[in-house]
Amino acid sequence: QVQLVESGGGLVQAGGSLSVSCSASGNIFRINAMGWHRQAPGNERKLVANIRSDGSANYADSVKGRFTISIDNAKNTVYLQMNSLNSEDTAVYYCYCITQRSGISRTYWGQGTQVTVSS
Repeated sequence: QVQLVESGGGLVQAGGSLSVSCSASGNIFRINAMGWHRQAPGNERKLVANIRSDGSANYADSVKGRFTISIDNAKNTVYLQMNSLNSEDTAVYYCYCITQRSGISRTYWGQGTQVTVSS
C-alpha cells in the first residue's frame, strides 16, 4: 500500500502565491508520475498538472504560466507552486502518484488539501 501526505494550502488573497507538496511513502517500487487534480464545489475533479519521473510536465490550460510542478524523485515528493492565484483556483487539491511494479500500474490519491483564494 502507498500513502500520500499533502501539506501546504490554505487561504490567500487574489494575486498571491501558495505552494503545496505531497510525499509518497509505503510499498513503493517505482513512481512513474505524480500530479495534482482539483475539485471545486459542484464541479468534477480536473487535472491541474502532472509530472513524470524524467521531469516532463503537463499543465491544464487554465494554469499554464502561473503554476509550476516539480518532483524530487529521491524523496518521492511532488511540489506545486501556484502564482497569480484567482478565485477560480479555489478548490480542494488532490495529489496522486502512479506506481509500477511487475508490469502493473496503480494510482494512489491523497486526502486533499483546501486552497481558498479570496477576492
